[in-house]
Amino acid sequence: MEFYKINSTNHLKDFLEIGCDEVGAKIMAKKADIHTLYIKNIHFGAANILKQDALSIGAELVVPMGTIVGTDKYVNAILIGTTKHFEILAKKELAQPFGLKELAKNLLSFIKPIQHQVKIMGVLNANDDSFFSKSRFSAKDAVTRIESMITDGADMIDIGGVSSRPGSDTVSADEEFARVKDILDTVKQHNLYEKAIFSIDSFQPKVIDYALSCGFKIVNDITGLSNPQVAQVASKYDASVVIMHMQGDQKTMQINPNYDDVILEIDSFFKERIALAHEYGVKDIILDVGIGFGKKLEHNLKLIKHLNTFGHFGYELLLGASRKSMINDIIPTPIEERLSGTLTIHLEGIKNGATIIRCHDVKEHFQALKVLQKIQEI
Repeated sequence: MEFYKINSTNHLKDFLEIGCDEVGAKIMAKKADIHTLYIKNIHFGAANILKQDALSIGAELVVPMGTIVGTDKYVNAILIGTTKHFEILAKKELAQPFGLKELAKNLLSFIKPIQHQVKIMGVLNANDDSFFSKSRFSAKDAVTRIESMITDGADMIDIGGVSSRPGSDTVSADEEFARVKDILDTVKQHNLYEKAIFSIDSFQPKVIDYALSCGFKIVNDITGLSNPQVAQVASKYDASVVIMHMQGDQKTMQINPNYDDVILEIDSFFKERIALAHEYGVKDIILDVGIGFGKKLEHNLKLIKHLNTFGHFGYELLLGASRKSMINDIIPTPIEERLSGTLTIHLEGIKNGATIIRCHDVKEHFQALKVLQKIQEI
Protein backbone atom coordinates (compact mmCIF):
# COMPACT_ATOMS: atom_id res chain seq x y z
CA MET A 1 0.00 0.00 0.00
CA GLU A 2 1.24 3.48 -0.92
CA PHE A 3 -0.26 6.89 -0.32
CA TYR A 4 0.23 10.66 -0.57
CA LYS A 5 -1.62 13.80 0.47
CA ILE A 6 -3.86 15.50 -2.10
CA ASN A 7 -4.01 19.30 -2.29
CA SER A 8 -7.18 19.54 -4.32
CA THR A 9 -9.38 22.34 -5.65
CA ASN A 10 -11.82 19.85 -7.17
CA HIS A 11 -12.60 16.91 -4.91
CA LEU A 12 -15.45 15.75 -7.15
CA LYS A 13 -13.00 15.16 -10.00
CA ASP A 14 -10.65 13.26 -7.66
CA PHE A 15 -13.44 10.94 -6.52
CA LEU A 16 -14.63 10.28 -10.06
CA GLU A 17 -11.08 9.50 -11.18
CA ILE A 18 -10.83 6.52 -8.80
CA GLY A 19 -14.10 5.11 -10.11
CA CYS A 20 -16.52 6.37 -7.48
CA ASP A 21 -20.19 6.46 -8.49
CA GLU A 22 -21.12 9.98 -9.69
CA VAL A 23 -23.97 10.39 -7.19
CA GLY A 24 -21.77 9.15 -4.39
CA ALA A 25 -18.91 11.40 -5.50
CA LYS A 26 -21.13 14.48 -5.23
CA ILE A 27 -22.14 13.48 -1.71
CA MET A 28 -18.54 12.85 -0.70
CA ALA A 29 -17.36 16.14 -2.21
CA LYS A 30 -19.58 18.00 0.26
CA LYS A 31 -17.73 16.25 3.07
CA ALA A 32 -14.31 17.17 1.69
CA ASP A 33 -14.64 20.98 1.51
CA ILE A 34 -13.89 22.68 4.84
CA HIS A 35 -15.31 26.14 5.62
CA THR A 36 -14.43 28.56 8.41
CA LEU A 37 -17.01 31.24 9.21
CA TYR A 38 -16.28 34.16 11.55
CA ILE A 39 -19.40 35.18 13.50
CA LYS A 40 -19.29 38.53 15.27
CA ASN A 41 -21.53 39.61 18.16
CA ILE A 42 -23.49 36.38 18.57
CA HIS A 43 -25.66 36.12 21.72
CA PHE A 44 -24.02 33.75 24.22
CA GLY A 45 -27.23 31.71 24.29
CA ALA A 46 -27.08 31.28 20.52
CA ALA A 47 -23.40 30.40 20.74
CA ASN A 48 -24.09 27.62 23.26
CA ILE A 49 -26.91 26.18 21.14
CA LEU A 50 -24.88 26.39 17.94
CA LYS A 51 -21.86 24.78 19.59
CA GLN A 52 -23.88 21.80 20.78
CA ASP A 53 -25.56 21.39 17.40
CA ALA A 54 -22.21 21.66 15.64
CA LEU A 55 -20.54 19.09 17.90
CA SER A 56 -23.46 16.69 17.46
CA ILE A 57 -22.75 16.41 13.72
CA GLY A 58 -18.95 16.54 13.84
CA ALA A 59 -18.48 20.26 13.21
CA GLU A 60 -17.08 22.78 15.72
CA LEU A 61 -17.80 26.25 17.05
CA VAL A 62 -14.84 27.99 18.66
CA VAL A 63 -15.97 30.38 21.43
CA PRO A 64 -14.25 32.48 24.13
CA MET A 65 -13.79 31.16 27.65
CA GLY A 66 -16.80 31.92 29.83
CA THR A 67 -19.34 31.66 27.01
CA ILE A 68 -21.13 28.73 28.61
CA VAL A 69 -21.95 30.78 31.74
CA GLY A 70 -22.63 34.03 29.92
CA THR A 71 -19.65 36.02 31.17
CA ASP A 72 -20.30 38.32 28.19
CA LYS A 73 -23.76 38.68 26.67
CA TYR A 74 -22.37 38.86 23.11
CA VAL A 75 -19.25 37.10 21.88
CA ASN A 76 -17.33 36.42 18.69
CA ALA A 77 -17.12 32.84 17.41
CA ILE A 78 -15.68 30.77 14.58
CA LEU A 79 -17.73 28.00 12.96
CA ILE A 80 -15.74 25.19 11.32
CA GLY A 81 -17.29 22.49 9.19
CA THR A 82 -17.73 20.86 5.83
CA THR A 83 -20.26 21.85 3.19
CA LYS A 84 -22.43 18.98 4.46
CA HIS A 85 -22.19 20.26 8.05
CA PHE A 86 -23.25 23.75 6.98
CA GLU A 87 -26.23 22.34 5.07
CA ILE A 88 -27.39 20.42 8.16
CA LEU A 89 -26.92 23.43 10.47
CA ALA A 90 -28.80 25.67 8.04
CA LYS A 91 -31.85 23.47 8.66
CA LYS A 92 -31.34 22.80 12.37
CA GLU A 93 -30.96 26.45 13.40
CA LEU A 94 -34.17 27.61 11.68
CA ALA A 95 -36.12 26.66 14.80
CA GLN A 96 -33.69 28.15 17.31
CA PRO A 97 -33.89 31.51 19.19
CA PHE A 98 -31.35 34.31 19.80
CA GLY A 99 -30.98 35.25 16.11
CA LEU A 100 -29.97 31.77 14.93
CA LYS A 101 -32.88 31.69 12.49
CA GLU A 102 -31.32 34.63 10.62
CA LEU A 103 -27.93 32.90 10.63
CA ALA A 104 -29.53 29.74 9.25
CA LYS A 105 -31.12 31.64 6.36
CA ASN A 106 -27.77 33.04 5.29
CA LEU A 107 -25.45 30.15 6.10
CA LEU A 108 -25.52 28.47 2.69
CA SER A 109 -24.67 31.66 0.81
CA PHE A 110 -21.16 31.52 2.31
CA ILE A 111 -20.34 28.05 0.97
CA LYS A 112 -21.52 28.31 -2.64
CA PRO A 113 -18.63 29.51 -4.84
CA ILE A 114 -19.30 31.85 -7.77
CA GLN A 115 -19.07 29.88 -10.99
CA HIS A 116 -17.49 32.33 -13.41
CA GLN A 117 -14.49 32.11 -15.69
CA VAL A 118 -11.76 34.51 -14.59
CA LYS A 119 -11.48 37.50 -16.92
CA ILE A 120 -8.76 40.09 -17.46
CA MET A 121 -9.66 43.79 -17.57
CA GLY A 122 -6.98 45.92 -19.22
CA VAL A 123 -6.55 49.58 -18.22
CA LEU A 124 -6.37 52.51 -20.64
CA ASN A 125 -6.19 56.07 -19.31
CA ALA A 126 -6.98 59.19 -21.33
CA ASN A 127 -5.52 61.58 -18.75
CA ASP A 128 -1.91 62.64 -18.40
CA ASP A 129 -1.74 62.35 -14.60
CA SER A 130 -2.45 58.65 -14.13
CA PHE A 131 -0.08 57.17 -11.53
CA PHE A 132 1.34 54.65 -14.05
CA SER A 133 2.56 56.49 -17.15
CA LYS A 134 2.46 53.45 -19.46
CA SER A 135 -1.34 53.23 -19.12
CA ARG A 136 -1.84 56.70 -20.67
CA PHE A 137 -2.92 56.95 -24.31
CA SER A 138 -4.40 59.51 -26.69
CA ALA A 139 -7.25 58.91 -29.13
CA LYS A 140 -4.90 58.49 -32.10
CA ASP A 141 -3.06 55.70 -30.29
CA ALA A 142 -6.17 54.11 -28.81
CA VAL A 143 -7.03 51.66 -31.59
CA THR A 144 -3.52 50.23 -31.67
CA ARG A 145 -3.34 49.96 -27.90
CA ILE A 146 -6.82 48.43 -27.56
CA GLU A 147 -6.21 45.85 -30.28
CA SER A 148 -2.86 45.03 -28.69
CA MET A 149 -4.51 44.42 -25.30
CA ILE A 150 -7.15 42.20 -26.91
CA THR A 151 -4.43 40.21 -28.68
CA ASP A 152 -2.57 39.89 -25.38
CA GLY A 153 -5.63 38.35 -23.73
CA ALA A 154 -7.86 41.13 -22.39
CA ASP A 155 -11.53 40.17 -22.09
CA MET A 156 -12.47 43.67 -20.94
CA ILE A 157 -10.97 47.13 -21.32
CA ASP A 158 -11.53 49.87 -18.74
CA ILE A 159 -11.19 53.42 -20.07
CA GLY A 160 -11.07 56.50 -17.87
CA GLY A 161 -10.17 60.16 -18.07
CA VAL A 162 -9.57 61.06 -14.43
CA SER A 163 -6.85 59.96 -12.05
CA SER A 164 -8.08 58.41 -8.83
CA ARG A 165 -4.68 58.11 -7.19
CA PRO A 166 -4.47 59.29 -3.54
CA GLY A 167 -4.44 63.08 -3.31
CA SER A 168 -5.55 63.65 -6.91
CA ASP A 169 -7.68 66.69 -7.75
CA THR A 170 -11.29 66.46 -8.84
CA VAL A 171 -12.12 67.23 -12.47
CA SER A 172 -15.35 68.70 -13.82
CA ALA A 173 -17.68 66.51 -15.86
CA ASP A 174 -17.04 68.71 -18.91
CA GLU A 175 -13.26 68.40 -18.60
CA GLU A 176 -13.49 64.62 -18.15
CA PHE A 177 -15.83 64.35 -21.15
CA ALA A 178 -13.42 66.37 -23.30
CA ARG A 179 -10.58 64.00 -22.37
CA VAL A 180 -12.40 60.76 -23.24
CA LYS A 181 -14.82 61.72 -26.01
CA ASP A 182 -12.46 61.04 -28.92
CA ILE A 183 -11.54 57.62 -27.54
CA LEU A 184 -15.19 56.72 -26.95
CA ASP A 185 -15.99 57.78 -30.52
CA THR A 186 -13.07 55.69 -31.78
CA VAL A 187 -14.40 52.60 -30.01
CA LYS A 188 -17.78 53.13 -31.65
CA GLN A 189 -16.48 53.99 -35.13
CA HIS A 190 -14.21 50.94 -35.31
CA ASN A 191 -16.79 48.61 -33.70
CA LEU A 192 -14.17 47.66 -31.13
CA TYR A 193 -16.95 46.75 -28.67
CA GLU A 194 -17.51 43.65 -30.81
CA LYS A 195 -14.02 42.40 -29.91
CA ALA A 196 -14.06 42.98 -26.16
CA ILE A 197 -16.29 44.26 -23.36
CA PHE A 198 -15.69 47.95 -22.68
CA SER A 199 -15.98 49.60 -19.28
CA ILE A 200 -16.12 53.32 -18.54
CA ASP A 201 -14.20 54.30 -15.41
CA SER A 202 -16.28 57.27 -14.29
CA PHE A 203 -18.85 58.49 -11.79
CA GLN A 204 -20.13 61.37 -13.96
CA PRO A 205 -23.58 60.62 -15.46
CA LYS A 206 -22.81 62.74 -18.54
CA VAL A 207 -19.65 60.78 -19.37
CA ILE A 208 -21.25 57.44 -18.55
CA ASP A 209 -24.30 58.08 -20.73
CA TYR A 210 -22.15 58.93 -23.74
CA ALA A 211 -19.88 55.89 -23.22
CA LEU A 212 -22.82 53.52 -23.01
CA SER A 213 -24.26 55.01 -26.19
CA CYS A 214 -20.92 54.12 -27.85
CA GLY A 215 -21.25 50.43 -27.07
CA PHE A 216 -19.74 50.27 -23.57
CA LYS A 217 -21.32 47.63 -21.32
CA ILE A 218 -19.87 48.30 -17.85
CA VAL A 219 -19.88 51.33 -15.55
CA ASN A 220 -16.89 51.25 -13.18
CA ASP A 221 -17.92 53.64 -10.40
CA ILE A 222 -15.20 54.16 -7.77
CA THR A 223 -17.72 56.00 -5.58
CA GLY A 224 -19.94 52.91 -5.36
CA LEU A 225 -23.12 54.60 -6.65
CA SER A 226 -22.87 57.55 -4.27
CA ASN A 227 -24.79 59.39 -7.00
CA PRO A 228 -28.01 57.47 -7.75
CA GLN A 229 -28.08 59.06 -11.22
CA VAL A 230 -25.26 56.70 -12.18
CA ALA A 231 -27.53 53.72 -11.44
CA GLN A 232 -30.30 55.42 -13.36
CA VAL A 233 -28.16 55.85 -16.49
CA ALA A 234 -26.77 52.31 -16.25
CA SER A 235 -30.27 50.90 -15.98
CA LYS A 236 -31.35 52.80 -19.08
CA TYR A 237 -28.75 50.91 -21.14
CA ASP A 238 -29.07 47.64 -19.16
CA ALA A 239 -25.37 47.98 -18.32
CA SER A 240 -23.40 46.23 -15.58
CA VAL A 241 -22.18 48.34 -12.65
CA VAL A 242 -18.98 47.91 -10.65
CA ILE A 243 -19.72 48.97 -7.08
CA MET A 244 -16.39 49.85 -5.49
CA HIS A 245 -15.77 50.72 -1.86
CA MET A 246 -13.81 53.83 -0.98
CA GLN A 247 -13.47 55.46 2.42
CA GLY A 248 -13.51 59.24 1.89
CA ASP A 249 -12.61 60.61 -1.54
CA GLN A 250 -9.48 60.69 -3.70
CA LYS A 251 -8.17 63.73 -1.85
CA THR A 252 -8.62 62.39 1.68
CA MET A 253 -8.88 58.60 1.44
CA GLN A 254 -5.32 57.79 2.52
CA ILE A 255 -5.24 60.22 5.46
CA ASN A 256 -5.22 57.66 8.28
CA PRO A 257 -8.07 55.38 7.11
CA ASN A 258 -9.65 53.52 10.02
CA TYR A 259 -12.11 50.65 10.47
CA ASP A 260 -13.49 48.73 13.44
CA ASP A 261 -13.70 45.70 11.14
CA VAL A 262 -12.87 46.30 7.48
CA ILE A 263 -14.58 43.09 6.28
CA LEU A 264 -17.87 43.72 8.05
CA GLU A 265 -17.97 47.42 7.18
CA ILE A 266 -17.42 46.77 3.47
CA ASP A 267 -19.93 43.91 3.56
CA SER A 268 -22.50 46.31 5.03
CA PHE A 269 -21.61 48.92 2.39
CA PHE A 270 -22.14 46.40 -0.42
CA LYS A 271 -25.50 45.35 1.01
CA GLU A 272 -26.69 48.95 1.05
CA ARG A 273 -25.45 49.85 -2.44
CA ILE A 274 -26.72 46.61 -4.00
CA ALA A 275 -30.17 47.47 -2.68
CA LEU A 276 -29.85 50.94 -4.24
CA ALA A 277 -28.79 49.46 -7.58
CA HIS A 278 -31.78 47.13 -7.57
CA GLU A 279 -34.08 50.02 -6.71
CA TYR A 280 -33.03 51.76 -9.94
CA GLY A 281 -33.29 48.61 -12.04
CA VAL A 282 -29.62 47.63 -12.32
CA LYS A 283 -29.53 43.86 -12.77
CA ASP A 284 -25.88 42.94 -13.27
CA ILE A 285 -23.52 43.96 -10.47
CA ILE A 286 -19.77 43.49 -9.92
CA LEU A 287 -18.23 44.12 -6.49
CA ASP A 288 -14.81 45.70 -5.88
CA VAL A 289 -13.39 46.03 -2.35
CA GLY A 290 -11.28 48.99 -3.51
CA ILE A 291 -7.69 48.01 -2.75
CA GLY A 292 -5.79 51.19 -1.84
CA PHE A 293 -8.91 53.36 -1.70
CA GLY A 294 -9.02 54.46 1.92
CA LYS A 295 -7.14 51.43 3.26
CA LYS A 296 -3.89 50.85 5.11
CA LEU A 297 -1.67 47.90 4.19
CA GLU A 298 -3.25 45.75 6.92
CA HIS A 299 -6.72 46.43 5.47
CA ASN A 300 -5.64 45.58 1.92
CA LEU A 301 -3.99 42.32 3.01
CA LYS A 302 -7.01 41.24 5.04
CA LEU A 303 -9.37 41.97 2.14
CA ILE A 304 -7.26 39.94 -0.29
CA LYS A 305 -6.99 37.04 2.14
CA HIS A 306 -10.72 36.98 2.89
CA LEU A 307 -12.03 38.11 -0.50
CA ASN A 308 -14.28 35.10 -0.88
CA THR A 309 -16.41 36.23 2.06
CA PHE A 310 -18.09 38.70 -0.31
CA GLY A 311 -19.08 35.84 -2.61
CA HIS A 312 -22.21 35.34 -0.53
CA PHE A 313 -23.83 38.19 -2.46
CA GLY A 314 -23.67 36.02 -5.57
CA TYR A 315 -21.93 38.59 -7.78
CA GLU A 316 -18.59 38.60 -9.55
CA LEU A 317 -15.67 40.04 -7.59
CA LEU A 318 -13.26 42.46 -9.25
CA LEU A 319 -9.74 42.87 -7.86
CA GLY A 320 -7.51 45.74 -8.93
CA ALA A 321 -4.15 46.01 -7.18
CA SER A 322 -2.05 46.63 -10.27
CA ARG A 323 1.27 48.27 -9.30
CA LYS A 324 -0.36 49.91 -6.26
CA SER A 325 1.45 51.39 -3.28
CA MET A 326 0.66 48.44 -1.01
CA ILE A 327 3.50 46.65 -2.81
CA ASN A 328 5.82 49.53 -1.95
CA ASP A 329 4.59 49.37 1.66
CA ILE A 330 5.79 45.76 1.85
CA ILE A 331 9.07 46.26 0.00
CA PRO A 332 10.07 49.72 -1.34
CA THR A 333 9.76 49.43 -5.11
CA PRO A 334 9.30 51.99 -7.91
CA ILE A 335 5.99 51.80 -9.78
CA GLU A 336 7.76 50.56 -12.93
CA GLU A 337 9.12 47.53 -11.03
CA ARG A 338 5.96 46.31 -9.27
CA LEU A 339 4.81 43.70 -11.80
CA SER A 340 5.99 40.72 -9.72
CA GLY A 341 4.18 41.96 -6.63
CA THR A 342 1.08 42.68 -8.70
CA LEU A 343 0.97 39.15 -10.12
CA THR A 344 1.38 37.65 -6.64
CA ILE A 345 -1.54 39.65 -5.27
CA HIS A 346 -3.80 38.93 -8.22
CA LEU A 347 -3.09 35.20 -8.32
CA GLU A 348 -3.80 34.97 -4.60
CA GLY A 349 -6.97 36.98 -5.18
CA ILE A 350 -8.11 34.54 -7.87
CA LYS A 351 -7.59 31.62 -5.48
CA ASN A 352 -9.71 33.54 -2.95
CA GLY A 353 -12.63 34.22 -5.28
CA ALA A 354 -11.74 37.10 -7.63
CA THR A 355 -13.25 36.60 -11.09
CA ILE A 356 -12.20 39.84 -12.80
CA ILE A 357 -8.62 41.13 -12.60
CA ARG A 358 -8.08 44.80 -13.49
CA CYS A 359 -4.48 45.32 -14.54
CA HIS A 360 -2.01 47.33 -16.62
CA ASP A 361 0.05 44.34 -17.80
CA VAL A 362 -2.41 42.21 -19.75
CA LYS A 363 0.03 39.86 -21.50
CA GLU A 364 1.84 38.90 -18.31
CA HIS A 365 -1.45 38.36 -16.45
CA PHE A 366 -2.84 36.22 -19.26
CA GLN A 367 0.20 33.94 -19.09
CA ALA A 368 0.09 33.70 -15.29
CA LEU A 369 -3.64 32.96 -15.35
CA LYS A 370 -3.25 30.18 -17.92
CA VAL A 371 -0.52 28.52 -15.85
CA LEU A 372 -2.63 28.77 -12.67
CA GLN A 373 -5.67 27.31 -14.43
CA LYS A 374 -3.63 24.40 -15.77
CA ILE A 375 -2.33 23.61 -12.27
CA GLN A 376 -5.87 23.73 -10.86
CA GLU A 377 -7.15 21.38 -13.57
CA ILE A 378 -4.92 18.53 -12.38
